[in-house]
Amino acid sequence: MIEHRPSDRLGRFQNGWLNARYHFSFADWRDPARMGWGALRVWNDDEIAPKSGFGPHPHADMEIITYVRQGAISHQDSLGHRGRTAAGDVQVMSAGAGITHAEVNVEDETTTLFQIWIEPDRRGGPPAWGARQFPKADPGQGFQVLASGRPGDEGALPIRADARVLGATLEPGAAATYPLGPGRHAYLVLARGEAEVNGLKLGPRDGAAVRDEAEIRLSALTETEVVLVDSR
Repeated sequence: MIEHRPSDRLGRFQNGWLNARYHFSFADWRDPARMGWGALRVWNDDEIAPKSGFGPHPHADMEIITYVRQGAISHQDSLGHRGRTAAGDVQVMSAGAGITHAEVNVEDETTTLFQIWIEPDRRGGPPAWGARQFPKADPGQGFQVLASGRPGDEGALPIRADARVLGATLEPGAAATYPLGPGRHAYLVLARGEAEVNGLKLGPRDGAAVRDEAEIRLSALTETEVVLVDSR
């Protein structure tokens, strides 16, 4: 089963500094049919204006993954972590028992990013933050694990959930596959480009919800960048 989630049919929010698309119910936008997908709870596609952003606010019991597509986002939290995550990088914040953080675009250009929330397998625990580079160097490597709570995924940013966040970049005509285990849920979004997923054509920033498929087959029609979440 694959459900197409076209970019122009997502939830929307816009104010003076934020232009956001919501793949799942978030803030004041509610769709009872889109409350999550497996352990995936939030996937926001944000455009943040220069010199603006999200001021200090609290979180608890959520794994928050940010993939920056353009520009950069600067992080600061109540544990003293500070970092600048630039285009092509990924950051993970495990909120644990509670943390307050701010995410601000201090750049002179608009920042675009995906913010992904995954529900943890267990509540509480110490909060944590980390970042790593998105795999852009070799477009032929296929899907690479960026963040994971599954055994054997050494080198990935750790999350406290039976889930993986993966990324791939493909040149036109290239393909990549990903096995989806029984009972698993996959959700993928094209950061850019056009591709077919098991024969379904997706455009830039479109999403696809997948389950009950043995394998995800991604075929790039143009230069394509994709992010995928696999969860229970």
